[in-house]
Amino acid sequence: MNRLNIFLLFLFAQSLIGQNHTHPHKQSAIDYVNQNYEELTELSDKIWSFEEIAFQETKSSQALIEYAQKEGFSITRDIGGMPTAFVAEYGEGAPVIGILGEFDALPGLSQKPVPHKDPLNEGMAGHGCGHNLFGTASLAAASAIKELIEDGKLKGTIRFYGTPAEEKYFGKLWMIRAGVFDDVDVVMDWHPSGETKTAVQKGLALVDFMVEFYGQAAHASGDPWNGRSASDALELYTAGINYFREHIKPTVRIHYHIQDAGKVVNVVPDYSRIWTRVRDTRRSGMEEVWKHVEEIARGAAIMTKTDYKINLISGVHEILVNRTGSAKMQENLEFLGPITYTEEEHAFAKGIQKATGKEEIGIVSKIEPMEETLEHPMGGSTDVGDVSWVVPVIRLSATTAPNGTPWHSWAVVACGGMSIGHKGMAYAAKALSMTMIDLYEDPELIEAIKMEFKEKKGDYEYKSIIPDGPPPVGN
Repeated sequence: MNRLNIFLLFLFAQSLIGQNHTHPHKQSAIDYVNQNYEELTELSDKIWSFEEIAFQETKSSQALIEYAQKEGFSITRDIGGMPTAFVAEYGEGAPVIGILGEFDALPGLSQKPVPHKDPLNEGMAGHGCGHNLFGTASLAAASAIKELIEDGKLKGTIRFYGTPAEEKYFGKLWMIRAGVFDDVDVVMDWHPSGETKTAVQKGLALVDFMVEFYGQAAHASGDPWNGRSASDALELYTAGINYFREHIKPTVRIHYHIQDAGKVVNVVPDYSRIWTRVRDTRRSGMEEVWKHVEEIARGAAIMTKTDYKINLISGVHEILVNRTGSAKMQENLEFLGPITYTEEEHAFAKGIQKATGKEEIGIVSKIEPMEETLEHPMGGSTDVGDVSWVVPVIRLSATTAPNGTPWHSWAVVACGGMSIGHKGMAYAAKALSMTMIDLYEDPELIEAIKMEFKEKKGDYEYKSIIPDGPPPVGN
């Protein structure tokens, strides 16, 4: 069965849900996604095939820009000193509704769209977080709204934010610094997932920093007493971190990646470098651990008579959840109902689950009730968190891979290049555009969302965790 026939069955199943009861403008948005499904899928597949990592997403960014230009959006490029960051805008006046779109891949995850590990380009990047679907679905939702504004059915401004480097440097932080969110009323966001639900968990605050040790080279056997080993300093630093783990709260996560620990065995290394990451469910908790981990680096340098340097790379806040906006998203998810899948897609999903050691159950397709927002959720981090401290954000997760799929893996890449991922992309575009229509048509809803935002933010003054100067483009 070809891709078009599979999707036509999907459309038919969804059309039976809530038939004859769709809001006319929401039906128009749904129709836009359905009518442009083939072109949107081609766009997503292009980005999937480009395999571009953080700040190198030249072709991916350009593909999204070309689609937006064709749809009639005006484009502003090079946002915040990032050549691949852009804003696509249509309309004028209030309300101003924004929608986020990511498009960077992850190193080393290249994969064919098959349910077993088989790299497309050995050693190259792949969309192990589904960002080829992310940017495409968000732009599709923005385009559906643009048509309604153009036809005079909605009033206001729609903005699509092309946001690069989420996987490494957190490009949205420099976009915030550039002021592109200052006049926005509400921002929409979604993320590929193994389930479909309103996203109401906070994620983790995070900081990235590089530690470098500088010693003195010497012959490792002939005169090691003349050397001061930067590698020893690095080992003591990681040992200190690992002993410290016993004495941190369960909400904290510490990761590191050793990037340089010497070149050859017969030279005392005079240089070493390690990338360190600290997370916690609250920025305040993260900062406390961060500062102590930096002190561990100082201690390692003292013990080895080396010098050291710490460079801040970037960092993100936890998400400020907006449950008022999320409740409206939940209504639209329940109206749309779950995504339907063919037997071939369930078989593909089971193949993914078998290959990754998970229970072979296929895809569990359902819409869960909106969750309670936990005080200390675990999971990942995102620079959407920082946006959420500047403007209210409504978030969605949509199924683009089967239940239990390891994220940031080849398995997500495989699903993102075939119909399971494509269906999740189309679904997200519909749910996002339907919720935006609610915002455009209901000023009181926007005010209620803003009120919750102000109450939760309180007197906290947002400040990003990025160093002065331009973003690390080209690093």
